[in-house]
Amino acid sequence: MLSELFPNVNIEDLWVATQETLYMTVIAVIGTLILGILLGLLLFLTERGNLWENTILNFITATVVNVFRAIPFIILILLLFPFTDFLIGTIRGWKAALPALIIGAAPFYARLVEIGLKEVDKGVIEAAKAMGAKTNTIIFKVLLPESMPALISGITVTAIALISYTAMAGIIGAGGLGDLAYMKGFQRRDFDVVLACTILIIIIVFIFQIIGDLLSKAIDKR
Repeated sequence: MLSELFPNVNIEDLWVATQETLYMTVIAVIGTLILGILLGLLLFLTERGNLWENTILNFITATVVNVFRAIPFIILILLLFPFTDFLIGTIRGWKAALPALIIGAAPFYARLVEIGLKEVDKGVIEAAKAMGAKTNTIIFKVLLPESMPALISGITVTAIALISYTAMAGIIGAGGLGDLAYMKGFQRRDFDVVLACTILIIIIVFIFQIIGDLLSKAIDKR
């Protein structure tokens, strides 16, 4: 039955492409989580009235975040070719897509982190300061734990965006399901290959969404 619906699909190629998409997504999510939280904290803490109030640093950080958020992902990949070649040693393959994936998604996630941090009750922060808590303590014992459900929801949304980014990266030879759908599906007019890749991408999106929802519900004690 499946062979009739997908006569041009090579199962081995499909499995390899699926693994590459998962590798790209998982590693990019980890990198985005780290860089995005750092940028989000910097945006929040340097705002007026916050712990590291610094108008100039806040403006610079916000500008960098806004600029990279504004660049379409497919163009960002092209702009980062020299950096990717220097860092990875090649501009092809799933590993070469990682710098663009992380740099493209981290600013988006940073804004979600900033929003999550702003939702933390300022009374809790003031109480911690009144008790003599240091900045590091406030960050790791108050801000991050209190905003954790929002941070998890944000990284779930970002992870799903990253899956679509991996598909776009495949058009320029980054591997994964996007590469397979374009190179061996669309270009050869084998649209059953495109359909198979699309179905698998949808399944991966559902898996990430379910995991994110379960983690968010488990951590949210409100």
